[in-house]
Amino acid sequence: MDRLKQLTSHFTRSPKPWETKSPDDVVITLAIRSPLCKSWKGALKDTRSDELLTSMLKATISRMQIPPGMVQDICVGTVLPKSPGYEARASALAAGFPETTPTQVINRFCSSGLMAVTTVANQIRAAQIEIGLAVGVESMSFNKDEGAPPPSEEILAHPIAKDCLHPMGWTSENVSNDFSISREDMDVFAAISQQRAAHAASAGLFDAEIVPIEAFQKDPATGERKRVLVEKDDGIRPSTTAASLSKIRPAFPQWGGRTTGGNASQITDGAASVLLMTRRKAEELRLPIKARFVTTVVCGLAPRIMGIGPSIAIPLALEQAGLSKDEVDLFEINEAFASMYVYCVRHLGLDIDKVNVNGGAIALGHPLGATGARQVATGLAELERRGGRVLVTSMCIGLGMGAAAVFVRE
Repeated sequence: MDRLKQLTSHFTRSPKPWETKSPDDVVITLAIRSPLCKSWKGALKDTRSDELLTSMLKATISRMQIPPGMVQDICVGTVLPKSPGYEARASALAAGFPETTPTQVINRFCSSGLMAVTTVANQIRAAQIEIGLAVGVESMSFNKDEGAPPPSEEILAHPIAKDCLHPMGWTSENVSNDFSISREDMDVFAAISQQRAAHAASAGLFDAEIVPIEAFQKDPATGERKRVLVEKDDGIRPSTTAASLSKIRPAFPQWGGRTTGGNASQITDGAASVLLMTRRKAEELRLPIKARFVTTVVCGLAPRIMGIGPSIAIPLALEQAGLSKDEVDLFEINEAFASMYVYCVRHLGLDIDKVNVNGGAIALGHPLGATGARQVATGLAELERRGGRVLVTSMCIGLGMGAAAVFVRE
């Protein structure tokens, strides 16, 4: 018998931490998003940020298969609203959540939606709540990005702190210059994003993640707003090629001139929701489990090259989860700028056929607070379609940070 064990031992292995299941696991039972629409021009341009959030929460209630009163906390990731706490609480009440369901707001720039997911997951892990809702939302049409406020003299005198004040376009040009990312490479990757998104949209691949939401449309003649149902993304440009992108004028010629309006993320309005709970609770309620939340890692780096954040955060997240990059089925990396996208894929040695397979922010847009949650909805829907196991989502974060998270499909 002992000899038999010796002979067969090399055929067996202990399960890795991410493969084991526990009643205390934090799981996702719903991950959905609104259509993503061009700011100032698209279908959501006349919809206020509080109205967009209310509509997203209504759509979430209609699909989460539990009474809204069972949600013990709502965390809203958003960046631009001047009074986000007011909007979060009032929108939740208007959408149909009872007054007993509290709300909170989180802002870590481009990762805010993912930070909302992480905050709720950590509350569940700490046994503070059993069920929580994470929402990412941004109306960039309604709330203008006014940039940094006037800085103190001490900040201006600090060689690194003062870099936080520069526009994000400057950081994109720094990445392209410092790491020899050519304009041609950036346009090629941008065209791939557009072509993949166009294929996904025409093939109906986004149907599993997009929920129609109620919005408003202004009559140009009278100024009167009427309610409409928005059902599809409107920023994708199907005819885009690298050749057509090469003809677009540089957006920041003063810093290098490789970044353009065609190879950077679109300014967009949108929202997304992720419902999380313990595995124990999901099984008790007989809810379908889409995936398990494993971990999120956030890192800091020089603000001047903030775009390379995913290249630091992804390895840290994989190490924490006990995974190799080859065990990951899909990566969702936010395409803030093609410069950082090209760099991260090349530096990490990623298979491009596993990264942003249905396009990314260059084609779909980057509603700042929504993107982190949107990537979860997009990634999990595609993971299910492919029968894969592991999803990694990641993004660079303005001011010099990066984030990455790991999810395992059931």
